Amino acid sequence: MTANGEIESLTSVHDLFAKLPDHLHIEIFLRVPISDWAHISCVKLQWANLFRKECFWQAALTRSFPLAGQDKRWPGPIPRGLSKRRYVALYVSKHMFSLDGEIDEIVGHSYLFLKEQLQHSTIPPSSAILHGTIIDQFISCGKSRDMAHELASQIWLAVLDSLEENEQTFFLLKSFALEEDIFLPYPYSRSIKVQWRVFDKLFTDFRDCFTHMDYYDALACAKNKFQPIPSAWLGY
Repeated sequence: MTANGEIESLTSVHDLFAKLPDHLHIEIFLRVPISDWAHISCVKLQWANLFRKECFWQAALTRSFPLAGQDKRWPGPIPRGLSKRRYVALYVSKHMFSLDGEIDEIVGHSYLFLKEQLQHSTIPPSSAILHGTIIDQFISCGKSRDMAHELASQIWLAVLDSLEENEQTFFLLKSFALEEDIFLPYPYSRSIKVQWRVFDKLFTDFRDCFTHMDYYDALACAKNKFQPIPSAWLGY
């Protein structure tokens, strides 16, 4: 076959594929790895619009998480949202927080809630309020106090580790480090592991962002919370 013939053949296949109805496009795309979905949506406006439709995400839910449709709506401050958000929450729950093979959708929603609050708030939110919201959500869904505290801690650690190293993250972590200690009863008290991670990221990943005064203010707060403190945190 000549080069022109190959081009015509490919064009013909492309035209036939483009004429397929949406439900067949969906069936094809759902068989492609999720890591490629963003690239596919950039190929054509038609496909980008398809990835925005509720029918695509309903089909994705049914295919990947067939039992999800049986779940009832839950009480609490964190909403379930539409099919796309549910799919992302379930994906996060399965691949980041799956405990003994169990997929708990509300864990993924809590992760998305916290990450969005930290990334998109113009004014740094209070970590105590955010932590309390997550704890209330888990308790309202029937989790024990111990499980609520442990899950919230895991979510905090995962979100903190996922934040980009930029100026916004530096100011956010600094505000958390300098927050006044407020006595809160268990499980609303923040995990010592989470507080440690905040300071550790500040003094390792963002050391060059500190002013002289800010560094010693943060170091003083660290010394009040942890004894001894790591030598890696020392030295401005």
